[in-house]
Amino acid sequence: MNYFRFINAVSAARKPSPIRVLTELMQKSPPTMISLAGGMPNASMFPFETASFTIKDGLQITFNPDTMNKALQYSASAGIPELISWMKDFQKTIHNPPTVNNSPEQGRMELCVTNGSQEGLSKVFDMLLNPGDTVLLDTPTYAGTLATLQPLGCKILSVSSDQHGLIPQSLSDILSKWKPEDAKNPASDIPRVLYTIPNGGNPTGVSITADRKREVYQIARKYDLLIIEDDPYYFLQFEKPWAPSFLSLDVDGRVIRTDSFSKILSSGLRIGFVTGPKPLIDQIILHIQCSTMHTSTFTQLLVAQLLQQWGQKGFLEHVDRVVEFYRKQRDAMQSSAERWLKDVVDWHVPSAGMFFWMKLKGIPDTYQLISEKAVQKEVLFVPGQAFMIDKSAPCSYIRASFSVSTPEQIDQGLQRLATLIKESV
Repeated sequence: MNYFRFINAVSAARKPSPIRVLTELMQKSPPTMISLAGGMPNASMFPFETASFTIKDGLQITFNPDTMNKALQYSASAGIPELISWMKDFQKTIHNPPTVNNSPEQGRMELCVTNGSQEGLSKVFDMLLNPGDTVLLDTPTYAGTLATLQPLGCKILSVSSDQHGLIPQSLSDILSKWKPEDAKNPASDIPRVLYTIPNGGNPTGVSITADRKREVYQIARKYDLLIIEDDPYYFLQFEKPWAPSFLSLDVDGRVIRTDSFSKILSSGLRIGFVTGPKPLIDQIILHIQCSTMHTSTFTQLLVAQLLQQWGQKGFLEHVDRVVEFYRKQRDAMQSSAERWLKDVVDWHVPSAGMFFWMKLKGIPDTYQLISEKAVQKEVLFVPGQAFMIDKSAPCSYIRASFSVSTPEQIDQGLQRLATLIKESV
């Protein structure tokens, strides 16, 4: 893999911050080291002394004064060592990336912590893309991705998808405009990046089948594409065994994967991860150094202590409880949709995630209906055009989330939607 082909000029120009490097050095130094170099505040002046957290299973996490001083201090831009170490072991257990034993130059797997997967995703795009570059993605797609890409001046090519996820033949047909050898020509406008949400896609709720992932990966190899695997709903798959990830197929080091604890532990802690080939992760860390500096040490340490006490087995048992809750929520929405909407709406039952993607029959564009009339009937959805590349084009879809409302609220909300549709057609 020639990673220089993918890194843009701005990212390539970034150099390590001597202060940030010093921070990491100080954290690894023996206690006899005397530092007159760093600009860290003196922890004895922080007003917080101890903290105690009670986990729902009865587990206790306590920050004593020494731990609290560490939690409130600057830390390494890549993440605190104990959290990085735990997550690397976990990624190896869950995904077993073929690149684990590669050399750094060959794209050995590396990992860094980010302020949620959204920051990681934004920094990945900032590293890879220039104005005018072409990006491949399956649409409809996450509105936050479009909000990041469109101001960058990228040309977005939509790859078709269905209830089984991204369609490999559509990807192949789009790329057939170019020759595989064009990837070696710096002047070519051949796409270099494919972005996808492989499980429980937001907004569609669809997941890419294992066979399709293998086909897509081979197409990526043929045209030398990087695959951005944005997978915040990986742990919200409703059936086991879980689908293999693109990372688990990655023999070349061409997959950058973003993970999030937002749906599993807490969205407010803002803990996400980017996993991928070391040359690219190193560039992301350089960007973190000059922007956010690092993810909150406090929340990293809290999560690290929880994961260390749980172990991988305890974490996966927690995931099972979370999945069971959302499965029941999904089933409640499916039941209510069958009751109220089967004559006026088309949909597929999601295999993962938090969303139903619904097509309203006889409604060519849902924007006014949802943003105005539905609000008046006291029910909220997201109009489908929020997830489309061309937001000016009519869209007959809406996104319905089953994550927060009770089954009774879901049922009443879909009844109100049914009434609204029947009044509007």
